[in-house]
Parts: sequence; structure tokens; C-alpha cells
Amino acid sequence: MTPAGLLSFGILWPCENPSLIMCLRFSPVCVAVVRYGCIVGCISLILGSVRTRAADPIQPTGVVEVISGDFEFTEGPAWNASSKTLFFSDIPKSAVHRLTSNKKIEVLTADSMHTNGMIVTANGRLLACQMDGRVVAYDQKNGDATVIADSYDGKRFNAPNDLVIDAEGGIYFTDPLFRAPTPLPQGVQTVYYVTPGGEVSRVTGDIAAPNGIGLSPDGKSIYVIPSQQAEMLVYTVDAPGKLSAGRTFCRLAQPEGKDSTGGDGMVLDVEGNLYITTHLGVQIFGADGSARGLVAFPEQPANVTFGGAERKTMYVTARTGLYQVEMPIAGLPSE
Repeated sequence: MTPAGLLSFGILWPCENPSLIMCLRFSPVCVAVVRYGCIVGCISLILGSVRTRAADPIQPTGVVEVISGDFEFTEGPAWNASSKTLFFSDIPKSAVHRLTSNKKIEVLTADSMHTNGMIVTANGRLLACQMDGRVVAYDQKNGDATVIADSYDGKRFNAPNDLVIDAEGGIYFTDPLFRAPTPLPQGVQTVYYVTPGGEVSRVTGDIAAPNGIGLSPDGKSIYVIPSQQAEMLVYTVDAPGKLSAGRTFCRLAQPEGKDSTGGDGMVLDVEGNLYITTHLGVQIFGADGSARGLVAFPEQPANVTFGGAERKTMYVTARTGLYQVEMPIAGLPSE
């Protein structure tokens, strides 16, 4: 063995200490200690590499493209993988549109009761929040709506905004003040849960305009995006429709001169990263709440989803436009 190095478990360690060299020549214990140190060092290097990759910025792999810009206020993008169709809404016109696989935009319904957020479930149902007080399922052929829930404690909802479905088929949805009657029918702005059997429960306390909502890939955390504060919230799911007290998940970067602007819609990717539409664009956060990136758009984004053949196309509704951009990580499918 030379002073230049020590080969242990296939890894070369620099070694210039004569005492250590003598120890290695005559002491099996010393050899074992060094080998143990080598293993620990290797593990540290590997974990450090993983942490470095996890902290890498998430950036588009293509350019932002406008699909169409002839609307009043677009919202609610939802991807149907089986038909390769993107649904989205135009709230002021009370319309729901679909972008077909051949890039043609059609009207699904012109009487959507100001539909906002939408999702397509794993079994192909198109669920939607109608801001006129209902959560519904749309027939994707003729646009007819079937009511899933329209009241709690004998009173209509304020203005259902966005929704997500869990593995059991239950629906979480936000109910803020936008387009709601005054005074608010429910008196609070909160999140509700609808069981597959249609039972409705209130699952959070009052929130400053709860808007976007999403579930982590393992279904153990639910994220809520308030529109009137910079702090985004996360809740632990104790059981279907049972949440722990909310806590701050991350804080949004703010436009210059402002301090408490919130978010709008959100979506997750398969690695658990969050994509939140904000005043600055789509802000991206890791599952640990760390900032991972920002994708800017010509107009302020309202909502976001993933679609395309590999679910790496990020579709964004932004004021008058519908946009798309390719991303490196696939989006998380709806349950």
C-alpha cells in the first residue's frame, strides 16, 4: 500500500498520514474502521447528489405557445387522456369549451352556470364547479349537467371554485366569495367534502378566499391555494373527508410593491411538485415547500393542468388566452 491512496471497496481514498498507513498494515480493526468510513462517505455523497438533483430548478423544455386568445376569462383546464381532449371554461360567457385532438375548439355548453374549475377522473367523468352554487358532472357528448351537490346545512354554497377527487371517489372543493351572493349564503369561505354517496361535510375553517386545491401523489396531504394571502396551505388527510389543522406550506413570491397577493389554480406532477398560478406566472414548489421555478406568460394565469401524450404538456388558462408549454416532468393524473 502506498501513501498515495487506499483502495477500499473499489473507491480510492487519498492517504498521506504515515501513522494511519502503519495502522492499516498491521491492524484489522483499523482496516474495518476505514472501510466503514468509506461506506459512510459513499452514502453521504450519494444522498448529497440526490438532494442536489431534488433542488434543481424546474424549467420548460419548450417555448410558451398561445393556442387561442379570443376569450373573456378562461379557467378550469381539464385533460381527458382517452379522447385526447382538453376542456376549459370561459366564465363571463358561461361556456365550457373543448380543444379536440385535431386542435379544433368546440363549445360543449353555453349554459354552464359560470363553470370554473374542472377535472376528468380516472374513469372518464368530467366534474366541475359551477360558481352559481353547484358541483356537477357533465355529459361530455351533449353538455348536460348532473348535480352532485348544491347545498350544505340547508343553504346553497357560496360559489364553488375548484375541486379534486380522492382514491375513494370523494370530492374536495373550495367555496370562496367570487361571484357569490352577498351576504355569503354559507357565512364562511371554506373547503367541503362530498362522499361518493352524496353526503356533504365542511372540512376546514374559514380561509381567505380558498381557490385552487390538490392532493399529493400518496393522497396523504391536501393543498389549498388562498387568493387573499401569500401563504399557501397544506392539511394532513387523516381519513376521507377528515383533515388535520392547516399549516403554511410555502409563501408565494410577490410582485414588486405588493406583499399579500395569493394564488389561483394549481396542479401537481408525479414527483409531488406544485404548480401554482399567480400574479407573476406559474410558480413551482417542491414537495418540501422550496421554490423550484417560475414560468411566465403573456397574461396572468388563472389555472393550470397537464396533458398530452406523456402528460408533459402544461396547459394554462390566462385571462383571454389558452396557452401550452412543454415541461420535463409528467403531470399527476386525476384519481
